[in-house]
Amino acid sequence: MEIDEVVVEAVPVRDASLDLLGTGVADRIVWLRPALYLLALAVVLTPWASPALALGLGAVLALSVGNPWAAFGHKAAKTLLQVCVVLLGFTMNLRTVLDAGMSGAVFAAASIGCTLLLGYWLGRKLGIDAKASALISAGTAICGGSAIAAVATVIDAEEEPMAVAMGTVFILNAVALLVFGPVGHALGLTQQQFGVWAGIAIHDISSVVASAAGYGPHALTTAVAVKLSRALWIIPVSLGFAWWAGRSKRGEQSAGESTEEVGESRGAKRVRHIPWFIGIFLLASVLCSFVPVMERLDPVISRSSTIGICVTLFLIGGGLSRKAIASVGIRPMIQGVLLWAFIAIGALAVIKLGW
Repeated sequence: MEIDEVVVEAVPVRDASLDLLGTGVADRIVWLRPALYLLALAVVLTPWASPALALGLGAVLALSVGNPWAAFGHKAAKTLLQVCVVLLGFTMNLRTVLDAGMSGAVFAAASIGCTLLLGYWLGRKLGIDAKASALISAGTAICGGSAIAAVATVIDAEEEPMAVAMGTVFILNAVALLVFGPVGHALGLTQQQFGVWAGIAIHDISSVVASAAGYGPHALTTAVAVKLSRALWIIPVSLGFAWWAGRSKRGEQSAGESTEEVGESRGAKRVRHIPWFIGIFLLASVLCSFVPVMERLDPVISRSSTIGICVTLFLIGGGLSRKAIASVGIRPMIQGVLLWAFIAIGALAVIKLGW
């Protein structure tokens, strides 16, 4: 029996939790589930919907009334995620790396590398699933949800760790919007300093823009440049995680293969585990950077990317279950908070020292 068939059979006609409402009410809710999901999807497609709202809406429906299309949602989310990563490439301008300069590039590489290493160590110490730990580490080190989306596709992560990682990032983004401005003023940060700090320590670029805009125009310009230069690290980091995932999978498969079979297939497997969409992402970044006409399409592409991410997160949230959330636990959230504290405090210290 195929895996997909097992998934379909595993989806219950009625969730056990609905029995608490009584047979009549539960049966009516079961019949209403498709309509509720379509209504929620319509909300997600509106201009005022956010990724956090989409994820939360999908999760609430899945945990309260159940998902009538869980198997389809799992497949669709994976494909949409890859498409969104490609669209994200059209918003990445390679010239921002040159604008950041050599010192900015070194600082970005050092902070990203240290965050990933600390995330790996914390994940092992806290006993967190390797894929969940990788997603939280990448999201904190680079650019939040976009990095999580890219890395999740190359390591073939399931919905549960993806949802937990995204949820952690969204919560910390909300905290950053409340905290960063007052802290910056209390410490007497200049607009330049605050822009660098926000671009490094706040996860998503939308939250970076919101926080820096309230601090001043120069802070906003600096923060966006710093964040975009860091976001381009999605490419090498994703390739690194693709190599790691492929190496782990080869290690598992080689246990049942002969030495000759392993040697013959090693090169092909290396190629297979380089994600195709990362190459298209890079091509899209080149087009965005050096083809002037792409600037005219930027609003359309950006909006399409946002809609795609929202729909994807709605589907990911819709794939959750109480059992899956309980199995993940609170430890990934602890890892995310500790990593965020490390990069926020560390970056602030370096900025105040005038590096």
